Formats: sequence, C-alpha cells, structure tokens
Amino acid sequence: MTPDGPSTVRTSDALGKGRVVLFAVPGAFTPGCSNVHLPGFVQQAGELRGKGVDTIACVAVNDVFVMDAWGKAHDAGDILMLSDGNAEFAEAMGLVLDGSGMGLGKRSKRYAAILDDGVVTSIDVDEKGIDLSSCSNLLLKL
Repeated sequence: MTPDGPSTVRTSDALGKGRVVLFAVPGAFTPGCSNVHLPGFVQQAGELRGKGVDTIACVAVNDVFVMDAWGKAHDAGDILMLSDGNAEFAEAMGLVLDGSGMGLGKRSKRYAAILDDGVVTSIDVDEKGIDLSSCSNLLLKL
C-alpha cells in the first residue's frame, strides 16, 4: 500500500537490495500471527537494524487492504507489509500451505528468511508453532 493506494511491487525491488529479513505468515489477524509473530518483529526491529538489516518485510496471502490495516493495527511502520493475494509468491517459493480443511484455502507456510542482495542465505520454515521463524531465532543467525 502506498499513500496513493495499492501499487504493484516487483520482488527484486522490494527484496533484492541489501540485507533483507522476510517473514511469512499464514494470515493477517489470525491468533498466532497477530499475538506472537508480527509483534516479535515490531518489537525487535531496532535489533535487526542494529545487525545490518536494511529491510524488514512481512508477506501473507491476504489482499493489500488487509495487510495495510493489519500493519497499522500493530504499529508496524518499520515493516514492509506485502500482499500475496493470489499466493503466487508462496507458490514460487514452494511454501504453500493447504488451509482448505480449515476454510482458509491456499496460504503461505510460516517462515523467516535472510536475503543478501536478493539471494536467500538462510530460511527456516515452521511446520507447527512459531519457533524457527520467530524474530528471536532469526536474530541468532545475524
């Protein structure tokens, strides 16, 4: 979301320069994502920056309006909130979560990655819980 409304973002523009921390969540406003995952990155953004992170980005299979509202609800102004509305990015990453049994449809698995100039140098995928992809765990890798 931009001040002028929704805007298409190229992956290379958002994630391709400098050191980037990218974390993905199954859905905005869901309990684990809203109570644990996003708040951890919001609270520890300064520590990430102190370890040389240029961009902190969050992606979810939600529309741009939901991602914008979710970021504002959590005072996540230091985090680039990215919408993957059609799960195209999740598919390209090979990290699609089938949430159809819960009525959620196609979502992204929960993960956190470190990218250096667009190259993934570390990625941790949580199959259950929010441990490997937590900000605290990611900070140990930087």
